[in-house]
Amino acid sequence: MNVDIKLVRELAKMLGESGLTEIEVEDGERKIRVSCGGGYATQQILGVAGLGSAPAQAPVSAAAAPAPAAPEAPASADHANAVKSPMVGTCYLAGDPSAPNFIAVGDSVKQGDTLVIIEAMKVMNPITADKAGTVTAILVENAQPVEFDQPLVVIA
Repeated sequence: MNVDIKLVRELAKMLGESGLTEIEVEDGERKIRVSCGGGYATQQILGVAGLGSAPAQAPVSAAAAPAPAAPEAPASADHANAVKSPMVGTCYLAGDPSAPNFIAVGDSVKQGDTLVIIEAMKVMNPITADKAGTVTAILVENAQPVEFDQPLVVIA
């Protein structure tokens, strides 16, 4: 088995920088999952149809260890109307790098309008407004990793 240690270290570094606890990437029939816990990142490579899994562990350097969880946007009454992430993934504010953002603070939105897109496992998932209102805060940055139930956008 060929374990790509460089890739494992890069993914572990992303975990440390983003504060996430787990990341999974898929390339054809190879699936790599890296999760933090006990000072080790775990890489699991799955063969065809998930048969023959072979876990391997690689030490994570101290620089790649996740920082203590410091919320980027503290949960408060101001976020009571926040649209939250329904999944773990990468949040994008526009449909294309050259396109304008879907929303800006102060914009009026209707129920069903696209607010952001979350990419999860190479699938782009539009996150839509659950009600009409005015965007009062955008709590994420473009290409930011997000966690399940993380507040994304506040609509008043």
